[in-house]
Amino acid sequence: MKNGRLITVEGIEGAGKSTVVGVIRDWLESRHIPCVLTREPGGTPVAEAIRQILLSPDFKESIQSETELLLMFAGRAQHISEVVAPALAAGKWVVSDRYLDASYAYQGGGRGLPFERIQWLEHWIAGACQPELTFLLDLPPAVGLARAKKRGPHDRIEQERLDFFERVRAAYLIRAGQFPDRIMVVDALQSAEEVQALLLKKLAELQETSQNF
Repeated sequence: MKNGRLITVEGIEGAGKSTVVGVIRDWLESRHIPCVLTREPGGTPVAEAIRQILLSPDFKESIQSETELLLMFAGRAQHISEVVAPALAAGKWVVSDRYLDASYAYQGGGRGLPFERIQWLEHWIAGACQPELTFLLDLPPAVGLARAKKRGPHDRIEQERLDFFERVRAAYLIRAGQFPDRIMVVDALQSAEEVQALLLKKLAELQETSQNF
């Protein structure tokens, strides 16, 4: 995949993912590193349509946990095929607001679906398109949801109970413990300046390994 790198940003609602993605973009552009910013669910017209189904609170019918998981991976299949894999093959850095870890956190931790089932889908759909670096923005769900509430009406996921997000957070931290070399846990209660300093230091380390690759 030449020198393309996949960076993902994870965290519960209100953790500050959009701000972090912006910091990463500015850092890459300042170094003239070609990059692609994207998100999950979404990233392509088809995947964005799936996103609308997943997040809409207007359905009278409940979306089953298994349906949610399969829709996530349907959108991810399109996203990887149309955006992530081509960009990496072209030597670009891809920055994704959520990716594979989100399914383990939300559908695994939050919904209680077996991690083994998610892992099977990951191997089938993602293959070698694995992130090299993941920033996990961690904070108490009550704080994150209070922040998210200021953005406007809650979508279907944001309307879940607090204990759902407690399970999501716990699953994220389990993933971080399983992949400590890839997942960097960032205390999202820190100031923006402190968070940015940590990000830039880690990005510089990744760039150095990229140049030596």
